[in-house]
Amino acid sequence: MRGNAMKFVAARAALAVALSTGLVAGGALLGAAPAIAKEKEAPKGGTYSKEFIAVAGPVQKLVQDAQAAKAKGTPDAQIKATLGGAADAVAKAEAAAKTGQDKLAAGQFAVQLGGFLDDNAMRSRGIKNMLDSGLLEPEKVPTFNFYLGNFAYAAKDYQGAIDPLTNAIKGNVTEDAAAEMLADSYTQLGKPAEGIAALKTAYDARKAANGTVPDSWYTRAKIIAYKAKLGPQAIEWSTLEVAAQPTSLNWLGAGQLAREFGGFGKEESLDLGRLFLRSGALDNDKQYVAREFIEYVQAADPRRLPGETVKVIELGLSKGALEANDMFVSDSLTQAKGRIAADKASLVGLEKDARAAADGKLAVATADAYLSYDNPAKAEELYQLAITKGGAFDMDRAETRLGIAQLDQDKFDAAKASFAKVGGVRAPLAKLFMVLADQKAKP
Repeated sequence: MRGNAMKFVAARAALAVALSTGLVAGGALLGAAPAIAKEKEAPKGGTYSKEFIAVAGPVQKLVQDAQAAKAKGTPDAQIKATLGGAADAVAKAEAAAKTGQDKLAAGQFAVQLGGFLDDNAMRSRGIKNMLDSGLLEPEKVPTFNFYLGNFAYAAKDYQGAIDPLTNAIKGNVTEDAAAEMLADSYTQLGKPAEGIAALKTAYDARKAANGTVPDSWYTRAKIIAYKAKLGPQAIEWSTLEVAAQPTSLNWLGAGQLAREFGGFGKEESLDLGRLFLRSGALDNDKQYVAREFIEYVQAADPRRLPGETVKVIELGLSKGALEANDMFVSDSLTQAKGRIAADKASLVGLEKDARAAADGKLAVATADAYLSYDNPAKAEELYQLAITKGGAFDMDRAETRLGIAQLDQDKFDAAKASFAKVGGVRAPLAKLFMVLADQKAKP
């Protein structure tokens, strides 16, 4: 993460532009101070104190001379050599500043001279004084808080970066890096959960303002969560990411994180394979999905769901993700093909028995078979029958698969309603299916 730190440091040019728009102009103070002293009349935004006026002249002259030299093309190193007394002059101005107008001007002096001197500590104090003056336009406050936090972050003062960066994010600052710096600051202090929460605050503010959430926020949140073993946060951010950027790779990653942190068993892995199939996650390069095809085949089991097993193996072979000469693949394919005819022939009798049964256990098993043979209408009917009857079966599993059957029929609202009822270990998987239903519902 340290390798990315430099990209967060505010560009000097951007800071200079911000300071030059709507703030105290470089030559304003000397012209205005005598008039203030004589007229004893406070301009809009306050006035300068006598103590500040007494020490402001020398520091302002340093600023003006440096700016004039810069305008003439004088090299930066030569300008810097003329500013030997700048640090003391700025310190006197800062010490004398009492009013808001004093602090605003002292702050600008510190920022300008700190820029010429490459003194970020001076610039940081300047930004702080400008914020403390209370005279910055409200729309500029978030950006200046970002600059202040940026200086602290660049100096690895992570604790000092937190408050200004938090304030910048609360103001929905436009600089995307602010949220990442804040998250990393918390992480560097050993508080990864707080860092991810800060990113979520920024995410919520950006979404509320109808803004665009940068891809890097999702990536950073997932990395922090994964390294800190914060499973719920890793799953949450991968789900948010795939909702915003539904690429095949993002779908693959979201499902894998749900499995890693979700404690999935064989049945959950089977439905994860179905999610991968329907979302396009299995369309990734074979090096990324070979293991997923194997997991899917193992979960489907040629003895239990032979039709789906054949479908998955043949798809994997067509994509080059599975090898025909692999013993597991060839044995599973042979075994599954040998069972399909008898398995299909048993469905009519199973359905009849399921409808006559006192509870829904057999109806669930029969619905599972129909779903595996790509007959979602019949599967939906039997899952609903099972749920109505109740019994000794996994209700969350039944609701998940009812949702899948509805999804396969383009009944998107019904599918989302079914997925919304799913709890327990399957909840993250159901949320991913809900995202997929939303995406498929879009024209």
